[in-house]
Amino acid sequence: MTRSSRRPSTLLLLALLALVASPVSSRAGFVAFESGQVRPLALSPDGSRLFAVNTPDDRLEVFDVGAAGLAHAFSVPVGLEPVAVAARTGTEVWVVNHLSDSVSVVDLSGAVPRVVATLLVGDEPRDVVFAGADRSRAFVTAAHRGQSRPGDPQLTTPGVGRADVWVFDALALGSAPGGTPLAIVTLFGDTPRALAVSPDGTQVYAAVFPSGNETTTVGEDAVCDGGAFAPPCLVDGATLPGGLPAPNDDAAGAPGPETGLIVRYDRTSSRWLDGLGRDWSGAVRFSLPDLDVFAIDAATLATTQSWAHVGTLLFDLAVNPASGRIYVSNTEARNEVRFEGPGVRGGSTVRGAAHASRITVLDGSSVLSRHLNKHIDYGVVPAPPGVAEKSLATPLGMAVSGDGATLYVAAFGSSKIGVLPTAALEADTFVPDAADHVQLAGGGPTGLVLDEARGRLYVLTRFDNAVASVDLATRTEQQRIALYDAEPASVVDGRPFLYDARLTSSNGEASCSSCHAFADLDSLAWDLGNPDALVTSNPNPIHFGDYQDFHPLKGPMTTQSLRGLNVRGPMHWRGDRTGGSDPGGDPLSQEQAFMKFNVAFPGLLGRATELPVSDMAKFTQFVLQIQYPPNPVRALDGVLTAAQQRGRDLYFGRKTDGDFNCQGCHTLAPSLGFFGTDGQMAFQGGPQLFKIPHLRNLYQKVGMFGRPGTTEFPGDGTATGAQIRGFGFRHDGSVDTLARFHAERTFTMTAAERLDLEQFLLGYDSNLAPIVGQQITLTATNRAVVDPRLDLLLARANAGECDLVAKA
Repeated sequence: MTRSSRRPSTLLLLALLALVASPVSSRAGFVAFESGQVRPLALSPDGSRLFAVNTPDDRLEVFDVGAAGLAHAFSVPVGLEPVAVAARTGTEVWVVNHLSDSVSVVDLSGAVPRVVATLLVGDEPRDVVFAGADRSRAFVTAAHRGQSRPGDPQLTTPGVGRADVWVFDALALGSAPGGTPLAIVTLFGDTPRALAVSPDGTQVYAAVFPSGNETTTVGEDAVCDGGAFAPPCLVDGATLPGGLPAPNDDAAGAPGPETGLIVRYDRTSSRWLDGLGRDWSGAVRFSLPDLDVFAIDAATLATTQSWAHVGTLLFDLAVNPASGRIYVSNTEARNEVRFEGPGVRGGSTVRGAAHASRITVLDGSSVLSRHLNKHIDYGVVPAPPGVAEKSLATPLGMAVSGDGATLYVAAFGSSKIGVLPTAALEADTFVPDAADHVQLAGGGPTGLVLDEARGRLYVLTRFDNAVASVDLATRTEQQRIALYDAEPASVVDGRPFLYDARLTSSNGEASCSSCHAFADLDSLAWDLGNPDALVTSNPNPIHFGDYQDFHPLKGPMTTQSLRGLNVRGPMHWRGDRTGGSDPGGDPLSQEQAFMKFNVAFPGLLGRATELPVSDMAKFTQFVLQIQYPPNPVRALDGVLTAAQQRGRDLYFGRKTDGDFNCQGCHTLAPSLGFFGTDGQMAFQGGPQLFKIPHLRNLYQKVGMFGRPGTTEFPGDGTATGAQIRGFGFRHDGSVDTLARFHAERTFTMTAAERLDLEQFLLGYDSNLAPIVGQQITLTATNRAVVDPRLDLLLARANAGECDLVAKA
């Protein structure tokens, strides 16, 4: 099975793409990844052409720009899931391929436009810009991992930055098969996303995508309130504050389980405090600098400046050409606030207020956060009529006018373009007003390009996969050109329910994607219990242990991805979203389980009512098609390292947890679609019963080191210094490493076995083989260096791991 494509290729050289059939996705005929577009549009330097990425069809679309508008000229096949494009010259365009871990260099000068080079970079690249004196240096963001990244990614080493910026000389790409970078600049943050360049081209700015917000979890073994499961609550021999803030029972008075507690770093007192102001610093043995945006000298490649506390999820960067000030589109999470629901008994709730949409202004060393929706009264839920119309949700792409006076921002969740005077934005004197918005016929705007010479703004709208032209004078849409869309109708029809805040909330700011960014993670934990609710029964199948009902209080739980939900059965960490709770329902049905999330629209997003059942069914069919990408830690040929192999042998080998080995609970059976779970539940030695979780995305959770030793999880308690993440492994994110998790008292492993198992789990099997999406370009002169990679692709295809596609 390949990605759907009905149009002939126009490439003159060989580009090889690999894609494997998955037993859980083959029925759809299309593999959906839901990659987030970053820079989907670019204008040629002379303004004669507009370039757009066609993410679902894996192509670069080229438009001629004229007085009458846009006219589609041609398409160029590139890698899988292109998310960003930049024009270095009028005839050379670079395209970032998110799933292929590559950059396609496209030459438009010949009779037939074609890819002339494929650059291989780190995992899931997102953006590209050109900088330097002659703009000949290319900068590409990627995660600090991936099969093409040289050296050890140091997944188990404390204090390592995980945000890479690859730098290439565009005039001399190097002789290696995938190009030779001048350098890989590693920044002290998690996965990076957007880039921008100073007006003079000397500075490159890079933003961390899931940057966090100085919150972390104190584990349940260190937070005790005298319940049935009450360990000594000591951290390296020291007693911490006891108990959880009230209430800790349901609406009928049933006591809640022992849980952890989310704490936030207080910069004034330099302490980790909970909502009652209690000091939990003894339970946190690391610091979170929370560095969000970095400046890189384009000549020396040295990091010259960084800005902290810019936002929680950072989407795009734009630079004012007149003042040099930097604008950052972002959202800020309020995950330290407990509970969903009405907040009657709890006194607190994040209903309708989970993430605030913002633009943050970086002026010198100043960080000035500006709430785009300051008109919202979060204490009134549902919001009154007229509130949503003024809101801008999920700000993504931005563009600044040539005189620096106006900022345009794509409100992805509002299907609008916000128009903001930069002076009023910087002074925080602007008043949210729907009259300052450009309404778009197509939904989900992701990227913007200004064409001031013609008085236009070009917009890519993801919901309908189209390019629109907006008249700047009238602020009205003048033209819309649909791109070819390879996606099935079930994907297109269901996508808006993930992102559209007007549809899914009452105040127009919140959507499911506020936490599940592009159907994935926000890298945070949330305490979304509801003290106004009651205990409910648990109908799910249990692998071993005693049955336990679902208490409406559950403590902190890390955000789970919406990827790979098919063949998963009940959902949430506890499996409390389950079809088994309905008469005659199936507790192992993923369709019925996801339909149960309808209650989150009024209970968490603040919508007046649940979605109509027909709409929730569309949402369900869309989500269940989204797949995990290949594991970037595993070698492309699938062969395990010596440590990974020893860990795998242990996984399937002796009993390490009572009566079971790892496979005894975490079923790995790819032919059945099981990647760590078969949907059943198990008692895990704690106060709550959990569904056995899948294990495909553990490599995404690396970066928190410094959990103190407790009775349940022994450790030496050594302070580890600055780290990049506040949440790690386990349901509440309180465990820093997988090796530490397997030191828990129920496991029987040696220290060496724990390290080997950790290596296997970080490279765990996924639905798609590691080779999927990989590509290379063969030219008349590079056969000698490219042949080994061609042999690798052919070998994996012959092994049944992928299809091989040659485009010539």
